[in-house]
Amino acid sequence: MQTVFHLIAGEPDERKTALTIAENLANDESVEMDDIAVVAQSKGIEPLRADGDGSEQVESLLGSGISFKACGNTLDTMDLDESELVDGVETVPSGAGELTRLQHDGYAYIRP
Repeated sequence: MQTVFHLIAGEPDERKTALTIAENLANDESVEMDDIAVVAQSKGIEPLRADGDGSEQVESLLGSGISFKACGNTLDTMDLDESELVDGVETVPSGAGELTRLQHDGYAYIRP
């Protein structure tokens, strides 16, 4: 199975909850996961910033095999450079486009 989490929340507690749910899914031995991805856009980009609130959790989750994708449109809007992201975060042209592509490819969509 494959799941994509949509990280868009501006509130720190909501972002942390979304990342924790992704981590819990990765650790759930009753579910056989092939891939877990997190697509971040708008204010949900914060934990993907190298110095962002929650970046340590993102680094840990990357190490456990969860992929992270940052919306290029958000980076442009917020005047952020890819070099400001946690190492290992992929940039995609648009978060909406990536979410659409992944769902078309069979990913379950979760927006905590």
